[in-house]
Amino acid sequence: MDRLDNTIRPYAWGSPTAIPRLLGVEPTGEPQAEMWMGAHPGAPSRTGRGTLVEVIDADPEKELGPALVARFGPRLPFLLKILAAAAPLSLQVHPDLEQARQGYEDEERRGIPVDAPHRNYKDANHKPELICALTEFDGLCGFRDPLQAAGLLDDLGVNSLKPYVDLLHAHPEDAALREVLTAILTADPEEMSRTVAEAAAACDRLGGAYAPYADIAHHYPGDPGVLAAMLLNHVRLQPGEALFLGAGVPHAYLSGLGVEIMANSDNVLRCGLTPKHVDVPELLRVVRFTPTDPGVLRPEASPDGEEVYETPIDEFRLSRYVLPPGGAAHDLTRPTPQILLCTAGAVRTGEHELKPGQSVFVPAGEKADVSGAGTLFRATVVA
Repeated sequence: MDRLDNTIRPYAWGSPTAIPRLLGVEPTGEPQAEMWMGAHPGAPSRTGRGTLVEVIDADPEKELGPALVARFGPRLPFLLKILAAAAPLSLQVHPDLEQARQGYEDEERRGIPVDAPHRNYKDANHKPELICALTEFDGLCGFRDPLQAAGLLDDLGVNSLKPYVDLLHAHPEDAALREVLTAILTADPEEMSRTVAEAAAACDRLGGAYAPYADIAHHYPGDPGVLAAMLLNHVRLQPGEALFLGAGVPHAYLSGLGVEIMANSDNVLRCGLTPKHVDVPELLRVVRFTPTDPGVLRPEASPDGEEVYETPIDEFRLSRYVLPPGGAAHDLTRPTPQILLCTAGAVRTGEHELKPGQSVFVPAGEKADVSGAGTLFRATVVA
């Protein structure tokens, strides 16, 4: 079992205080957006035996277990993060596995450098993800019913939005959503900037359900993603609640602190709210234009106290234990590799005393007894 030393990524949208507050350290004054736990080559966790990538590469079957290597190859198939948003992240979607493989092979064939700013596919893997709120957490997830989106836009009283409102009343629903998103992303930039400015002023004036979009527009003035965001469901998670984001589902995180787990990939196609590359044709190929309920997840408790966030994905499985003072120890030994993360209180596992924000890597089959009083998240794969 290895104590992990994890990298914090200073993305501009990150909170300067949330992760330091969790860790009990002084803020640096710089944004601290994500803390990565795992073996992603971009920022692998460090151990006393080297980086987690080096540890796994030295003996994949010992660290991951033969069954996992046979299923997913000699790599840890998930990445765990603490995410702290003080400003909206880019509006984005992720490809499914076949789309990722095709896109990656195509860009490799065309010789696009993997670090090129216009590269869409950094790897050949899909990137389903789950975010679990540690604080109140705001986000956008999946398309609204087109008629609801039409009403939201119409009530702004902005004349240049009328064509979008009319399109959203068309049938079938998926074609209406596709046509409106395409029109928003391909409109003349100057005209769109003026429309967004008018819409933002109306959102600011109306408040209420419009307040999240006024805030988005404050961070991204004139960005067409502000209007694209209004096509999506706004959701506010309470601590312990979660969202699952599958392939093709447009989404954005707006604010809050959470634990995020995903397949070990970096494939993102952006729709807006970003200065980065937006590949509209490829985006439209990947997006699933289906109105959906956000589907807030609450953990399902098992008799041994494990609370599991059920998803349809094999590459990761996230659960938590809320350990009361004086409670019995739990045996978390499992035939798959695990990362254990403390987010509250103090939890002991093996020789390691974990405080909030601290984590360990547990190789497949390694003995893992857990005790103490606090909250522990367990990241592994579906056995």
